[in-house]
Amino acid sequence: MATTQKSHTELNPIQVSLLRLSNRPMSEEETLALKKVMVDHYSGLLDEELTKVIAEKRYTQKDFDEMLNGDD
Repeated sequence: MATTQKSHTELNPIQVSLLRLSNRPMSEEETLALKKVMVDHYSGLLDEELTKVIAEKRYTQKDFDEMLNGDD
């Protein structure tokens, strides 16, 4: 039996703000600049989370090499 996932349709405040901001003509350069800001932001968050997990798990370079190479 398949389960149905509830989709989330309510926009959060930042999504509403972004929609309002983008409700005007934008050049391709402006669009790319905004995309870069968002990618940089989320990349930073991901890097922080990764650093936290590496510290918590006490992973070393050897651990990563073993994960990548399938060494046991």
